[in-house]
Amino acid sequence: MIIVLLDYVVPTEAIDEHRPAHLAWLHEGIAAGMLMAAGRQVLLTGGMLLCRGQLDVVKAWAATDPFALHGLAEYSFTEVAPSVVAPGLEALKE
Repeated sequence: MIIVLLDYVVPTEAIDEHRPAHLAWLHEGIAAGMLMAAGRQVLLTGGMLLCRGQLDVVKAWAATDPFALHGLAEYSFTEVAPSVVAPGLEALKE
């Protein structure tokens, strides 16, 4: 599993302009089986993606995010191997 953290590098107004395209991209990631969850950071300084797959594939996919294409966010990637999960979250161990 790959945890991707996005940090916005532009004002929120620029993010809002590209949010519809970003949301469409997220839904495509869900449909493709790569993206398991996504959400905004609190405070609104970026976001988080929870992905399955190989690190290089996830990095390549993240580079197609409209936020990345327009230089709106920086991305960091952490690969983890969950071994203990709550009931109902067994898919995280794959």
